[in-house]
Amino acid sequence: MTTSTFPQTWDLTSLAPIPTSPEFRDQLDQFKARLQKLAEATNQLPPVNVRPENIQRWVQLITEYEFVDAKGADFRAFIDCCAAADAENKLYRQLQAELAATTPDREKIATSVEFALRDATAQDFLAFVEAAPILKRNQYFLTTRRKNAELRLPKTQELLAADLAVDGLHGWGRLFDRISSTLKVQVQEKGKIVSRSPGQVQFDSPQRTVRENNFLALDVAWSTIADNCADAINHIAGSRLTMYRHAGLKDHLEAPLRANRMTRETLDTMWSTISASKGVLKEYLAKKAMLIGVDKLAWYDQWAPLPQLPGVGNSDDISYDQACEWIVDAFHTFSPELGNFAKMSLTERWVEAENRSGKQQGGFCTGFPTAQQSRIFMTYTNSADSMSTLAHELGHAYHSWVLRDEPVFLQDYPMNLAETASTFAEAVLGEQRLQRASSDYERLQMLDGMLGDAVAFLMNIHARFLFEDEFHKRRRSGEVSAEQLNQIMEAAQREAYLGALADDGWNPQFWVSKLHFYITSVPFYNFPYTFGYLLSLGVYAIGKESGGDFPQKYRSLLMATGCNDAEEAVLSTMGFDLRQPDFWQKSLSIVADRVQQFVRLADQAMGKTKTL
Repeated sequence: MTTSTFPQTWDLTSLAPIPTSPEFRDQLDQFKARLQKLAEATNQLPPVNVRPENIQRWVQLITEYEFVDAKGADFRAFIDCCAAADAENKLYRQLQAELAATTPDREKIATSVEFALRDATAQDFLAFVEAAPILKRNQYFLTTRRKNAELRLPKTQELLAADLAVDGLHGWGRLFDRISSTLKVQVQEKGKIVSRSPGQVQFDSPQRTVRENNFLALDVAWSTIADNCADAINHIAGSRLTMYRHAGLKDHLEAPLRANRMTRETLDTMWSTISASKGVLKEYLAKKAMLIGVDKLAWYDQWAPLPQLPGVGNSDDISYDQACEWIVDAFHTFSPELGNFAKMSLTERWVEAENRSGKQQGGFCTGFPTAQQSRIFMTYTNSADSMSTLAHELGHAYHSWVLRDEPVFLQDYPMNLAETASTFAEAVLGEQRLQRASSDYERLQMLDGMLGDAVAFLMNIHARFLFEDEFHKRRRSGEVSAEQLNQIMEAAQREAYLGALADDGWNPQFWVSKLHFYITSVPFYNFPYTFGYLLSLGVYAIGKESGGDFPQKYRSLLMATGCNDAEEAVLSTMGFDLRQPDFWQKSLSIVADRVQQFVRLADQAMGKTKTL
């Protein structure tokens, strides 16, 4: 591939006028008025049956519903992008709050539609969806909405709850965003104390003292807002639990399972298979500890680079241009369509990756349905981990690209299946790099990155799940203090990591810093990552066993995510039942194989070091 320069800042101006312009305000006001008009129109919906006048009104309603849903997604994505790139901009925060205030109208539409669909007989509903092309195209969406209505409160209570959530549930989430985005960390760099955003403080230094000092500096900074964050997480969980209780839900997992279109049987099978098999990762963690010269890893050692051998270059110093080239090349090897898509995204400024202060921490991919485009936000730090993050987010963008011509409501897929495309993209990049490694030590470094991901998905995220599960159980009896949250988090980490870290090496305050706990639009945000990671590994294993038609088969899986439950999407395209352990074991066997490779290469490397 020829050398080229890839821009590190994104283009937002082609998507909407700048937020300070009169044009933006006019467009936003027009959208809000149209949304409100539709919400009012749903106060009296016609019955769901095949009477011509009723079908005509439903066709008009669904057509307008598709428009305002797509337009609302455009506005929210645009302002979220603006706020992420300029975290201290007060106007962007105000606009986020203004858009959040449209949630009651959106909820009113959804609630009214769901109740109307629920009230129809099964026979009338089936005849209804066959009565017009737009209804037939949206059959899965309408069926899902009909099922959701079974868990709804009475309509007046649902609408009141949506109104209250703007300043209640969602208000607490915005509070966390505000106080965490303005947080500053005082760290030592080249003998000077400098102020950094949390996202700029990394644990990937080759010097352990730097990693430890960065961890301690972050811990001190997060502790200054721990009590406020405890208030936020308590009220977010408390609001949800109150809603669940009044709606008659069994427990705090029923809603996230429904949101991810998966069964409890699948979730239980996944975690039980992981718990039975992930012990092999202790071998990896122990061997890595030996390589970096410590008895046991601490929390901040997990991302430490392996020491360099004399005469061996640093494979973890990867420029942004180089990362983009490698990603495009790897994607193209799997599928020309995927490779061409990645090149288009990277060259047409869909990505914000510049490493500068004032940006929000973390990374994300967000879609603009009307423009049929995505935007990716991250901070690139010239590391293999950053390159994997970029590939991950491009996987998300490709997923949306595949579905771009589907009806708006069928472009929406649950988070667990969304993470499949992103982690599959990482797997494609990782395997290509592994095969093309110039030395065994470079291969060892790559395996370290891959197994670091395995630890993240099978241990770190498991700890988050255990934490949230226990926290929600305790929250039923009252608020949980910051100190108690620390205790729950450390216990969850010890269990999930099988005690593999040093006794004083845990991170009890992790709940304060992990923004996923404060996302109010989706409950239990974390476990879908593990689901997607293992699903992508299993799908990748199937691909290695399949013929040249697999890229199309993979594309079919992505298409199925918009119009199927999780189990059916996989069964219909890949032939595996996720409620059985077979598929998960297939995925975990790849992790075990990588651990064996890592241990063998690590022993070789340590043997060579002793002879030098």
